[in-house]
Amino acid sequence: MGASVSHDLPHCLRLRRPRSLVGSSGCRMDLTITNLACARGGVTVLEGVSLTLAAGRALVLRGPNGIGKTTLLRTVAGLQPAVSGRISPAPESLTYAAHADGLKAALTVRENLAFWAAVHGQRGVDAALKALNLTELQDRPAQQLSAGQKRRLGLARLLVTGRPVWLLDEPTVSLDAASVALFADVLRGHLAKGGAALIATHVDLGLDRAGVLDLTAFRAQGRRAGGGFDEAFA
Repeated sequence: MGASVSHDLPHCLRLRRPRSLVGSSGCRMDLTITNLACARGGVTVLEGVSLTLAAGRALVLRGPNGIGKTTLLRTVAGLQPAVSGRISPAPESLTYAAHADGLKAALTVRENLAFWAAVHGQRGVDAALKALNLTELQDRPAQQLSAGQKRRLGLARLLVTGRPVWLLDEPTVSLDAASVALFADVLRGHLAKGGAALIATHVDLGLDRAGVLDLTAFRAQGRRAGGGFDEAFA
């Protein structure tokens, strides 16, 4: 039998809510994961994962290398099937920032952001450039950027998706201390507007009231097939 997993998109009621509880999509989004099992390379690595992440909050995933942090994030993002469990809302309300920056090398910094803004039916390119200190680089082709600049551009894409729940996999890779602080400010701003973030990181981003979830407790007992091949992501 195939994987037993469901994604539910919550109904966005026409009620007046405090701005701090409303995500950029205009709808409050809480992320709920219930009894989730996920696999890497066809082998279940995590099972029984349950959590609720309220709008305006961040949760940091911890655990040793290979425990399945990336596998969990990819499963929640809908990029690979779950073995079992329930995820709400649907992937269409989530955005995932992976290890790769996902840039089009021949396009300029501005063109890259404009492309992703158009894909999501959003605006805000200028604000995203400013937020990640990319305004002076906006006319430079992505292929001419340094590793840290590419990372900042990859993270700036989050701001033009209009999606309230961010799934972040080691977002500060290749960033210097100043850029880490810059991204931390962006993340705090997202949370203050009612967004939420599920983050795999070993870096202290200085987030007030961020929760921590150690995935060691959810390590699958034994090795059993299921969930499909996920291209060997950890």
